[in-house]
Amino acid sequence: MQTASSVRLARDCQAIQIPAGLEALLPAGTMVDITQTLGGSYTVQAQGGLYRIAAENADALGIEASAPAEKGDSTATGSVDEKAVWDALRDCYDPEIPVNIVDLGLVYDMRVDPAPSGGSVVSVKMTLTATGCGMGGAIAGDAQQKLMSLPGVADAKVDIVWEPPWHHSMITEAGKKALGLD
Repeated sequence: MQTASSVRLARDCQAIQIPAGLEALLPAGTMVDITQTLGGSYTVQAQGGLYRIAAENADALGIEASAPAEKGDSTATGSVDEKAVWDALRDCYDPEIPVNIVDLGLVYDMRVDPAPSGGSVVSVKMTLTATGCGMGGAIAGDAQQKLMSLPGVADAKVDIVWEPPWHHSMITEAGKKALGLD
């Protein structure tokens, strides 16, 4: 969902500066414009820049926080549902672009392998739209957290790779439609 509303922060709020990826503290009372609310995080414009605010800080925006994703049952003996893995990845967004990382063409590889102690290990190789983007760690961390919440996932690894370089031709048809490029 995309919104464009202005709110005053109810409390000091941890954020990540976009695109640098630097941690920041936005003080209580700061006026912010919410520009994107996709994948459980919030992109806001404040103090002349863009910031990503995590779901656990939604209350600072006056938004009721959704329940945190629970850790999956890593002792499950069945295999991890690959569709659920792709759906979890489709719930991860670049904070500047209202399209998920799968439809942006950022996910290059996904594997599900048995974990030695039971459950499965999900391994993802993804890239970013620009090599200088400091948000890679935040986006990869979001993907890892969502994968770890899936039933049967004992571990999730999300690696950022640069080969092949991302190009706009890698955007899926669904992504192009969402961006109005079709």
